[in-house]
Amino acid sequence: MDGLRTLAVVLVMVYHQAPQWVPGGSLGVDVFFTISGFVITRLLLAEFARTGQVAMGAFYWRRWLRLVPALLALCLFCTVLALTTQLPGFDGAWASIALSATFLVNIVRAAQPDLYSSVTSLLGHAWSLGVEEQFYLFWPPLLVLLLRRTRARTVLLWTAVLCLLPALWRFVLWSPSAAHRIYNGTDTRADQLLAGALLALVVARLHADDHRLAALRRWSGRLAWPALAVLALIAWRVPLTGENDWNACWYTVGFLLTAVLSAVVVASLELRPGASLARLLSLAPLAWTGRNLSYGLYLWHYPLGRLLSDLGVESGLLAATLTVSFAAAVASHYAIEKPLARHARRFRTRTAPAPVTP
Repeated sequence: MDGLRTLAVVLVMVYHQAPQWVPGGSLGVDVFFTISGFVITRLLLAEFARTGQVAMGAFYWRRWLRLVPALLALCLFCTVLALTTQLPGFDGAWASIALSATFLVNIVRAAQPDLYSSVTSLLGHAWSLGVEEQFYLFWPPLLVLLLRRTRARTVLLWTAVLCLLPALWRFVLWSPSAAHRIYNGTDTRADQLLAGALLALVVARLHADDHRLAALRRWSGRLAWPALAVLALIAWRVPLTGENDWNACWYTVGFLLTAVLSAVVVASLELRPGASLARLLSLAPLAWTGRNLSYGLYLWHYPLGRLLSDLGVESGLLAATLTVSFAAAVASHYAIEKPLARHARRFRTRTAPAPVTP
């Protein structure tokens, strides 16, 4: 899974600096959404199975420690540049910084029917962080409520229904002028996160000796490489976000298709750890980068690319952006994220409720 994170974030980084190479590279964010839905739901299910409840306060505190301090460090960096330089990319960046720090970029962008304004331009990539954080506000409490009040099969059914609703809602909303609304809305992108959540529920629901789990393992293994190939083909050949590329097919069913393909790959990685794809993505450099640097790379690459462009870097902009982003992500990991992760683990140990019999 960590290796898949690395591929997704590199795809997005290349897309932002050299979109002619991967015109559909924004697809990497879609893959991230499905991974996030799977991982978060798996964590919630594990805690509920172990203790009979989910400590929501502790859950949100751990999420805050994982995401917000590194984001605030980026916002501070941009603030210093805005105060001390005359670089055009950082001029008047206060609105973008404030919206990013409060996870509201996606809401502002969704309300802009034409080209995005300068209000969000400096940290426009933070729209996806807004979608994830807003999803975290409603999904964990809803999941816990379903787990407490209904049977496991009913939880699966409700999650499947919720997964389909955003696609139906996109059909209702669709028009070329609604492309930004659909692309940036949490309600219109939730199916990509819920597809991962549904997969986590299915895997947790089925016993190790269940023939349905064996079938899921077998078919995910068969389809993983084709699914990954289709995702790569879309990223390579299909423009997705340009004004001339807004089309009803992609902005209605395309997002759900991407979620299904991503879920197939995630299922294979989860259920077939010894398969060729899992072994490839488990190579140490890929796994370490995805586990420790993927968030930092995503945070830093966009404003750093803008900074290098303002400084006159043209030839080799992609390579320079990748290099400085990697350095910034390493610094963020060791100075901010890793120490806070240790604090989160200690907090979890102190506040963990006593286990109960499921």
